[in-house]
Amino acid sequence: MTTTKIIVTGGAGFIGSHYVRTLLGPDGPGDVQVTVLDKLTYAGNPANLDVIREHSGFAFVQGDICDAELVNKLIAEHDQVVHFAAESHVDRSILGATEFIQTNVVGTQTLLDAALRNGLKTFVHISTDEVYGSIAEGCWPETDPLQPNSPYSAAKASSDLIALAYHRTHGLDVRVTRCSNNYGHHHFPEKVIPLFITNLLDGKKVPLYGDGGNVRDWLHIDDHVQGIDLVRTQGRAGEVYNIGGGTELSNKELTDLLLKACGADWDSVEYVEDRKGHDRRYSVDCTKIGTELGYTPRKDFATGLAETVAWYRDNRPWWEPLKERAAL
Repeated sequence: MTTTKIIVTGGAGFIGSHYVRTLLGPDGPGDVQVTVLDKLTYAGNPANLDVIREHSGFAFVQGDICDAELVNKLIAEHDQVVHFAAESHVDRSILGATEFIQTNVVGTQTLLDAALRNGLKTFVHISTDEVYGSIAEGCWPETDPLQPNSPYSAAKASSDLIALAYHRTHGLDVRVTRCSNNYGHHHFPEKVIPLFITNLLDGKKVPLYGDGGNVRDWLHIDDHVQGIDLVRTQGRAGEVYNIGGGTELSNKELTDLLLKACGADWDSVEYVEDRKGHDRRYSVDCTKIGTELGYTPRKDFATGLAETVAWYRDNRPWWEPLKERAAL
């Protein structure tokens, strides 16, 4: 059996770590070695990798994707890159965009240069549905124009275009995925679902933006990593694949479900001023990945949300220090 050597950037974060745990877990492909490259910023947590740390196919490197010398050395020793590393919190990007441009744009370009220089076989670039902007009705196919509205989504859209340009200009095997909102265990508690769950478990109020009418499609991390690995193993070079979960909810509907799951009521909700440039609705068309690669979401939202609430209830030692450190 030929072993594929994969670099996973941002592999200590929420989605990246679950992808690594899945690849090296008992139901993984069995033919891969994984090196995680992670800067370990506030959202990167080494504990996310504890369960596979002793795996013979696992290695960890603490480093910055903007470090050209380090990136070049690592990519020269590997076959594929699955690129998660990014600054990803919209609110933080509104307060200051510099780190988002540096990591999401310059960091991606640094990786692509090294990939091209070393003849990398496959580069999977993980992006977001937010690059499309906002859609009042219907769903975005992959061919829709990019119209990002936040500094975060603009930085991700830029990195998408740069990655695809390396395919069109240089022939590099680049594959882009754009996912809807993820949820599940090990999610850093600044994002809405883990923030609301952990606040409610502590008897605190939760902040609901504006009128609560903003709509998102929710994708469990099990389904997301399933889609990513289908793209890595079976996708086509130069193509973009949307990955969605199939559950659209307004923030108000989501809040109601979280309140009920945590045994709280609407007295725990505090309406706050809406976020600047807050996109009203996201919705991706997943026909392409379903037709070409056989993807379909498997985790129904009710089950996934119940499992997520239970995980946070049972894993206070994981999230309490994170909230204290980030003052959430």
